[in-house]
Amino acid sequence: MNTASPHPEPLAFSIADAVRVSSIGRTRIYALINEGRLEARKIGKRTLSLLPACAASSKGRIMRST
Repeated sequence: MNTASPHPEPLAFSIADAVRVSSIGRTRIYALINEGRLEARKIGKRTLSLLPACAASSKGRIMRST
């Protein structure tokens, strides 16, 4: 049986969406990207944060102090 969802989960989030789902501010998102603690890709002019990285940040793994 095919149980495919009519609305598949996104594989990446725009920065605005990453801010919304993680409750982390835009400046902090960019700081985490620059520190290499949050994975992101440029697609044209857009910066997209990859889903596993967003999930980790929302669970607090990325926010541990170093």
